[in-house]
Amino acid sequence: MTITPTRSTSIFGNSVKRTEDDGLIRGAEDYTGDLPVEGALHAVFVRSPIAHGTITSIDAAEARSMPGVVAVYVDGELNVNDRPGLPGVVPDAMNRPALARGKVRFVGDIVAVVVAETAGQALDASETVFADIEPLPAVTDIEAALADDAPKLFDDLGSNLVAGDGTGPVEGIFDSADTVVKHTFYNQKLAGVPMEPNACVAIPGEAEKIKMYVSSQGPHGARDALAGDLGVDGANVHVIAPRVGGGFGPKMHAYQEWGIVGAAARALGKPVRWTETRSENMLSMVHGRAQVQYVEMGVKKDGMIVGLRATAIGDAGAYPVLGTILPSLTQLMAQGVYDIPAIDFTWKAVATNTTQIGAYRGAGRPEATQMLERIIDIAADEIGVDPLEMRRKNFLAPDKFPMTSITGAQYDNAEHAKALDAAKQAAGYDALLAEQQKLRSEGSRKAMGIGVASYVEVTAPLGLDVEFGSAQAHPDGTFTVKAGTSAHGQGHETAFTHIASQILDVPMEKVRLVQSDTELVARGAGTAGSRSLQTGGSAIWTASEQLVSRAREIAAHMLEASPDDIEHVSGGFGVKGIADTQVSWAQVATASEDGTGYDPGVGGKQLLEELDFTQGQSSFPFGSHISVVDVDLDTGMVKLRRHIAVDDCGRILNPMLVTGQQHGGIAQGISQALYERVTYDEDGNPTSGNLASYVIPSAADLISYEATNTETPTPLNPLGAKGIGESGTIGSTPAVHNAVVDALSHLGVKHVDMPLTPETVWRAIQGVQGGDPANRQAAGPEYAGEPGPQH
Repeated sequence: MTITPTRSTSIFGNSVKRTEDDGLIRGAEDYTGDLPVEGALHAVFVRSPIAHGTITSIDAAEARSMPGVVAVYVDGELNVNDRPGLPGVVPDAMNRPALARGKVRFVGDIVAVVVAETAGQALDASETVFADIEPLPAVTDIEAALADDAPKLFDDLGSNLVAGDGTGPVEGIFDSADTVVKHTFYNQKLAGVPMEPNACVAIPGEAEKIKMYVSSQGPHGARDALAGDLGVDGANVHVIAPRVGGGFGPKMHAYQEWGIVGAAARALGKPVRWTETRSENMLSMVHGRAQVQYVEMGVKKDGMIVGLRATAIGDAGAYPVLGTILPSLTQLMAQGVYDIPAIDFTWKAVATNTTQIGAYRGAGRPEATQMLERIIDIAADEIGVDPLEMRRKNFLAPDKFPMTSITGAQYDNAEHAKALDAAKQAAGYDALLAEQQKLRSEGSRKAMGIGVASYVEVTAPLGLDVEFGSAQAHPDGTFTVKAGTSAHGQGHETAFTHIASQILDVPMEKVRLVQSDTELVARGAGTAGSRSLQTGGSAIWTASEQLVSRAREIAAHMLEASPDDIEHVSGGFGVKGIADTQVSWAQVATASEDGTGYDPGVGGKQLLEELDFTQGQSSFPFGSHISVVDVDLDTGMVKLRRHIAVDDCGRILNPMLVTGQQHGGIAQGISQALYERVTYDEDGNPTSGNLASYVIPSAADLISYEATNTETPTPLNPLGAKGIGESGTIGSTPAVHNAVVDALSHLGVKHVDMPLTPETVWRAIQGVQGGDPANRQAAGPEYAGEPGPQH
């Protein structure tokens, strides 16, 4: 057997076709709701139709007598523990009972669960369960929830305030400013709307053991939460996330419904399954964003920033969880890409009678960028400087890195001007300005707007910079790599097997990725915070390198040579300078397992390396976006013309995967700017509870994006990679927002609240042209501080 050296090309920068899609396209692989589980019962939840009220009684007698019904449970009838919010942050009094106890706190709160032989029987029975609820006043508005006379969600607490902190006041922050601009910004509440709604299947085992299939981004975190729900050791809970149809952050949350279904399966001794309807998903899956910001910025006449003062108040929902600390990530990223001398930042989180707030693509970081990029545009307009040039003037210089920002972000490196210049050139910025001026001089009723946004974001945040990985060679010549991340569309199988194949010098098809199973993968932090390649990929890279090193030692014994004389070649190992003295990976793996023919101390075990890769801190991708829109001044309709994105995620492994992440992120960011918003009426009833009333764009509503990259490799990991999954979302929303406001700026419009629907834009135009004054809040900073609409 002759093995020849390879590795003539770099692992980086080569587009590799996704390997995981074939089975999904052919329908050959199962999502949680598709899993064939013999004899499984079906669960349907009875949810509160009232946002806030006292439960006086629950009548389930008729449901229990209906055909096929096996059980109906209310509070106190099922062995499942209360779910804590965030220990040490959220008060214990705000813990969520599995089934509503004494009170309901949002429309969708779980009152009962019906378990029946079929889904139809469970649904029919659930409609006969009657919960007598005495309504209480509800509060859904972030600002109103902080008022002294606001309805209190938790009677044991004297306030709806959950948590808060800040940098501390900065005296004289604007003393050297020539101008101080201020405004109030709203990041509206969003729903995740993954293509696959929430789902789980619980299969009870012997004693306390249980297997759970869940549609989750983080199986190990789900396991730990379920163990707490069921009051068992985590070793008794086996969690598998099969194919997952989209996550975007909300599927990182461990849902109360999973614990209830698991407890029911244990109580009944049979498998139980649950799959959400879309309307149910809009009520029960955690929402995102939901933040109001009071912002002031001091600037010099030449555009230099003097200081920033801001207060961000986040909605945490009815039972505060991760949403409680998302405003702290807004604080962390409040300096953005700019050399701001002083920052005074305060954040708070409040409880409201709405769905819980969790992570949603960007989770606290888009809010920071939105805040900065809008206030900078307002400042630029106020002092009459070009908004793109104002950004460039205030950028942190490359030689400042690494550095710690005023708000504590440990920036690794960046070249912000490089990304902005690339976006400016790609957009033809000067020609766009000239076209805009021509349209305005002609009095065109089609107003063109140009929006610029520059951002930095934190990836692998909140201690998520550690990940498990392993690499193993088998006697049959195949390989297995494992990672503690868990894919839901990102292309992990392609990326991770690509890395291993290059380090091991074997074809990709010989490498298999194992993920998303708590019994097969020792540990893991899941997939969130744009962390997978830099942590999971680096773990597999390092484990593969260690596997090569160990295999070299075994090959040295087999070939009776010094390890220093062994070279790693395509498919195996050989002795330097001796072409016909070589062994394959399969031979080395066999020798490792049987321990024959060489020093037994080296063999006798699987050829396997596993480890936890520790990056040591977060990484900080960055970039600049330029959006171009046309606004019909008679109807308020916004039409996207172009969107240029230059995102820097460090060294790029697979450009095809990076571009896919950029396009998906841009679409969601644009959707926040123009379309999406969760709304409630004054009684706390959702008024956007399905896809007929909650607006999301189709492909026909969007455009083809011009997405490119600069590359600034981070020194924090062997790949030089930073995250890319959320960058498009963070850069696109303020770019589109700025573009729409810019289109109206010659009319006197200073700001319009998102989403920028035709009605909202039309009202802003009417407000400054002497028409409908109802949108004065959106018309200019002179109205900042007035009570805004319900958010």
